[in-house]
Amino acid sequence: MAEDTNIERATFSTGCFWCTEAIFQQLNGVNNVVSGYAGGHVENPTYEAVCNKTTGHAECLQIEYDKTKIIFDELLEVFWSSHDPTTLNRQGNDVGPQYRSAIFYHNDDQKEKAEKYKDQLNSSGVFKDPIVTEISPFTIFYPAEKDHQNYFNDNGSQPYCSYVIRPKVEKFRKSFKEKLKSNF
Repeated sequence: MAEDTNIERATFSTGCFWCTEAIFQQLNGVNNVVSGYAGGHVENPTYEAVCNKTTGHAECLQIEYDKTKIIFDELLEVFWSSHDPTTLNRQGNDVGPQYRSAIFYHNDDQKEKAEKYKDQLNSSGVFKDPIVTEISPFTIFYPAEKDHQNYFNDNGSQPYCSYVIRPKVEKFRKSFKEKLKSNF
């Protein structure tokens, strides 16, 4: 079977993967979103090991998208607006290197676009503090355990989902309604 040359990958860390997995799943042109770990030095990390802050991994999303329907620039726009890229190793109450803001680029084009977008945001004054988002080459991605996949959609009534994730998803839907899949 021939590989579809229109399908590409993006790997982003926006803090807690539960919080932004549901956002990227709703984008038209995104075929698949997998929560997992990247950017560390331990093979086959577990959620518990990553939470112990000894693996070097960040909680992240690997996004498979059709570049004829959505482009990397649009994914970057959602990335920058769906978390706080100015807090080092922290998103809200989640603290530690596993919650860092990061873009793990898959090619030179992604690197160039990520660095350009970061520079433009820093120059614009949109954020009062400098952006600390790491921009590093993608090396390897480890999918998280099954109970961390599709978390918000499967557990939407849990308190964390209601109080932390749902407001992010609602804000995203209002801001990016023209980019949503028709079934959302």
